[in-house]
Amino acid sequence: MQQPLALRYEVELSYEVRNGPADFIFNVQAARTPRQWVGWESLATTQFVPLQEFVDPPSAARFLRLQAYPGELVLRYAAKVQLQHHRQHPADVQEIRVADLPGTVLPFLYPSRYCESDKLNAFAMAQFGSLWQGHARVQAICDWVQRHVAFASGSSSGTTSAVDTFQERRGVCRDFAHLMIALCRAVNIPARFTTGLDYGADPALGPTDFHAYVEAYLGGRWYMFDPSGTAIPMGFVRLASGRDAADTAYASIFGDVVPGRRMLAIHAEAGPDGVVREPYRTTDAISSSDI
Repeated sequence: MQQPLALRYEVELSYEVRNGPADFIFNVQAARTPRQWVGWESLATTQFVPLQEFVDPPSAARFLRLQAYPGELVLRYAAKVQLQHHRQHPADVQEIRVADLPGTVLPFLYPSRYCESDKLNAFAMAQFGSLWQGHARVQAICDWVQRHVAFASGSSSGTTSAVDTFQERRGVCRDFAHLMIALCRAVNIPARFTTGLDYGADPALGPTDFHAYVEAYLGGRWYMFDPSGTAIPMGFVRLASGRDAADTAYASIFGDVVPGRRMLAIHAEAGPDGVVREPYRTTDAISSSDI
């Protein structure tokens, strides 16, 4: 049996609350799933306020809610996570007919706020509709997005959608993910937006940051794809998943607040056997979630 990967990550988020109180919902804690175990974690804020955690059962996302008062608020979180990926030869991973999909997967077939699959249906069917229906077709969609969209920091906004990215051909990781998801749904492949950290990204792209990637439902589980090609999927620590970015923001703020510094770090650590295993790129189909 393959040994699990052990990864440690840290998040520090700073805000200035100008007029209070202000409400925050954070989504920075590692999800707990059968394939992702949280060995230890720590959470602290500079304001002594009650913290409320809610877990979304379908996605295992952990929402942290708090109310802060005027002044500085800093949230610090750290965790050590073990990942035991499911790995499969891509040729053995097939698509599932809509009639046979679990009910919990059906919402990821529909157009959503940032993934207007209905508007891209004609293009997607012409480009990918006749391809073999399996992992290879999803990989072909992923490769097309990576080839035809340029990664450009600051080139999009919080309202940029898949159609916008399709037309402008540039964006950041969330834009790549939205476009790939829309194209998958347009050919009846369930796909969802998932967040983690950009393990293995080129430092030239900037400091370590949150990362958006795609999961497609194939062969009875969610397989990972990174259409931006900027990071190493095996090193993604799962935070949250949803229909698109509207469901998975790392911070939602309600009030008069000015964001400050943001610092993130992630690295491999020794596993239970004392061996450090670095995530690496692979041609295998890999999954870190059975839900």
